[in-house]
Amino acid sequence: MKKRMPVSTIMTKNIIAINRTDDLDTAERLFKQHHIRHIPVVSGDVIIGMLSYTDLLRISFADAVNEDTNEVDTVVYNMFTIDQVMTKNVTTVSSDTTIKEVAEILAKEEFHALPVVDNGTLTGIVTTTDLINYLLDQF
Repeated sequence: MKKRMPVSTIMTKNIIAINRTDDLDTAERLFKQHHIRHIPVVSGDVIIGMLSYTDLLRISFADAVNEDTNEVDTVVYNMFTIDQVMTKNVTTVSSDTTIKEVAEILAKEEFHALPVVDNGTLTGIVTTTDLINYLLDQF
């Protein structure tokens, strides 16, 4: 295992992101369609927050019955905005942050994804799943 390997080698570069003006219906559809659990909230290319699938589950029982349905609890979702549900003050890393440093941050904190930001622009996202897959590739 290389000690100084940058996170850019394992991060997701094709980012699925939403804008703060999008609605929570859109967010849930993206979570399901792309089989992801974290979506950066952006203004242009600048990250302003992070929305997790768990954030949606906290406000809705939309998935308590059927994961495969495309119907969402629009009544509940219309009561909240992305700004109200997303995590603000997001911890970020740069693409040259080492995988080891990213693993240390994720192990210490209570979140499971880190946006990768270079020169103020969102360039990727790295998740605990990316780290696990990297470790599995090493064996």
